[in-house]
Amino acid sequence: MSDGSRRPGSGSGRGRGRGGRRMRYIVLGSRPAHGVGAVARARTAEKATRRAGDRDGVTVNHGLRVAAAYAWRLLVVGVAVYVGFMTLGRLQLVAVALFLALVVTAVLRPPAGLLARRLPRAAAVAVSVVGSLVVALGLLALVGGLVAGEWDQLGREFGGGLGRIERWLEGPPFHVDPAVMSDLQGKVSSFVSEHRSQLISSALSGAGRVVEVLTAAVLALFCSIFFLHSGDNYWHWFLARLPEGAREPWGRAGRAAWRTFAGYTRGIIIVAASNAVLVGIALFALQVPLALPLTLLEFFAAFIPLVGSPIALAVATVVALASRGPVVAIAVLALIVVVGQIEGHLLHPLVMSWAVRLHPVVVALSVIAGSILAGVIGAVVAVPMVSVAWSVLSVLRPPHEPGAGHPGRSPG
Repeated sequence: MSDGSRRPGSGSGRGRGRGGRRMRYIVLGSRPAHGVGAVARARTAEKATRRAGDRDGVTVNHGLRVAAAYAWRLLVVGVAVYVGFMTLGRLQLVAVALFLALVVTAVLRPPAGLLARRLPRAAAVAVSVVGSLVVALGLLALVGGLVAGEWDQLGREFGGGLGRIERWLEGPPFHVDPAVMSDLQGKVSSFVSEHRSQLISSALSGAGRVVEVLTAAVLALFCSIFFLHSGDNYWHWFLARLPEGAREPWGRAGRAAWRTFAGYTRGIIIVAASNAVLVGIALFALQVPLALPLTLLEFFAAFIPLVGSPIALAVATVVALASRGPVVAIAVLALIVVVGQIEGHLLHPLVMSWAVRLHPVVVALSVIAGSILAGVIGAVVAVPMVSVAWSVLSVLRPPHEPGAGHPGRSPG
């Protein structure tokens, strides 16, 4: 057969059409051109989407489908968080004891580690725990002795101080009517006499709360001893029980969480101690009664960010106003501003650099939300919980996302 008798598609698959132009034929059974399969799959998916929408007579927008997908996932997360908070509310005593145990472990772990270089681990833990208990009980005994020794004098000063406050309010620039002050005193006395039974029941319930606090403290001390002695072993045991693929991310998340929690705890203790030292020096210089108890109140109140320190200094201002007069009270008010500026612009940026730096708005919202959910305990726990959560999310975030792998940073 001559060359001119070749069929189209045979041989090279090429021929000449009209005008001498070369023509290309597709050989049956050959591979489609590049991209034809992807286009076909895209058209098939588009047709399937249209058919799914046509069954209901409505075509759902892609953005709406994505929003719906995120919405139900957020609902599931919200339900899980709500159930978690409800469970913690039922087990509040255990949760508080565990939190206190972690705080004690974060504080005593460095000195216990130093002592363990020269002593057995059990002896190092015992020395650090017993030493901290002696210091805490010694401070409480000192405060109790000072309050008992100054109680009578403080009562007399408060009586005279209230009279000075009344005369100060009656004079310029307030010019309060004396009848208003006497009427206010009468209302306070009548309220106390009418609600005496309720006040007594509240005091008894407060005594019950004291028993719960002591129980939580004993449980926290018991748990902290084991955490100090064998905390690493417990964590490795937990990781060994997980599936092999989950051990590495859980390990990274646990290390980041503990690093953040320990850094925040040590940092807030340093900040609280610095505030207490400044306030104590000022109160002793101004000769305000009960300066040492008010200093300890400032130390413990500083564990509630943003609001704790001003509340403690407000109590000190009332004591100064009743015992030393308005001039000293104004000086204590100025102390509130000075301590707030030092804490916000010097202590927190320097001391808390190893923990997560949260934006002040995030801190304020966390404290308010925690106080609404769990009162004072929620206000104390809220900020470290948010810090730990952000640290874990930062560590587990994929590397290509911004901020991944930097648990010490946060937006803003």
